[in-house]
Amino acid sequence: MQTRVTDLLGVRYPIVQGGMMWVGLAELAAAVSNAGGLGILTALTLPTPEGLSAEIARCRTLTDQPFGVNLTMLPSIDPPPYERYLDAILDAKVTIIETAGKVPPEFFAKAKSAGAKIIHKCVSVRHALAAERLGADAISIDGFECAGHPGEDDIGGLVLIPAAARQVKIPLIASGGIGDGRGMAGALALGAEGVNMGTRFCATREAPIHHNIKQALVAASERDTRLIFRTLHNTARVLRNAVSVEVVATEQQGCQFEDIRHLVAGQRGRTALQSGDTDGGILAAGQVVGLIDDVPSCAELIERMVAECRSRLDAAQGYFEQGYPA
Repeated sequence: MQTRVTDLLGVRYPIVQGGMMWVGLAELAAAVSNAGGLGILTALTLPTPEGLSAEIARCRTLTDQPFGVNLTMLPSIDPPPYERYLDAILDAKVTIIETAGKVPPEFFAKAKSAGAKIIHKCVSVRHALAAERLGADAISIDGFECAGHPGEDDIGGLVLIPAAARQVKIPLIASGGIGDGRGMAGALALGAEGVNMGTRFCATREAPIHHNIKQALVAASERDTRLIFRTLHNTARVLRNAVSVEVVATEQQGCQFEDIRHLVAGQRGRTALQSGDTDGGILAAGQVVGLIDDVPSCAELIERMVAECRSRLDAAQGYFEQGYPA
């Protein structure tokens, strides 16, 4: 395949593995890159910038293909040393950075001056246009179906993708709700030139999480996610389990963040991913869980997606050329 996204990133297929906390490690990123997509390490999964440098080096022992690093910057009482993480990325000469959150203009400028290409992930057209003005090279537009933080506008991909495509001039990558070739074909038809997937790549053999968690994703339907932090205006979509159900119930009664902090602690979620306790913590997951029914390798998943995407686009074209078959 060839789109502006494949040309920009130097990959065979316009398929990006989004940055995922606790999951975006070298074994997964390398597997995606080796399969022709773009693997992404998640900077803040590593406890220190020095740890990130080591993980970048480890990834390079597993692939000679392009990969990137995600650096997400969210408001925090005790923020990580974001600039040191950025310096670790640039010092290691990583040339693709996925950013998200409120990234200072000077970070964009610093990365660009070092020759890095920036994919900025956002959940609204207005934020996409702002990132384009700051110098982003591509936009990953994240619909309401997505795992993690979908924003507060609640706009699904069927509207958000073409709304962004109408205004954004740089390459557009569709994110949220995509897990197979049908979704990829739809995203391309809506105006995107590539797709970004997180939850789907969690249910692959190379994902560094417990088998039980992968099977929970396979077993889930499209109705098995919950929106937490709605009352705190910091919405997050996660897998339905005992913890997320308790969080939602507590919010419905009225609460402050301190009332649920013990339930949603990131370290608790990390332990659940590693131990396989599906009710052990908050587990990010998008509505695309309803389309996941196996745990393939990254190579099998990507090749299957590309073949299905081609088939669906050919079928759609056939409606104009041959009409509906009798």
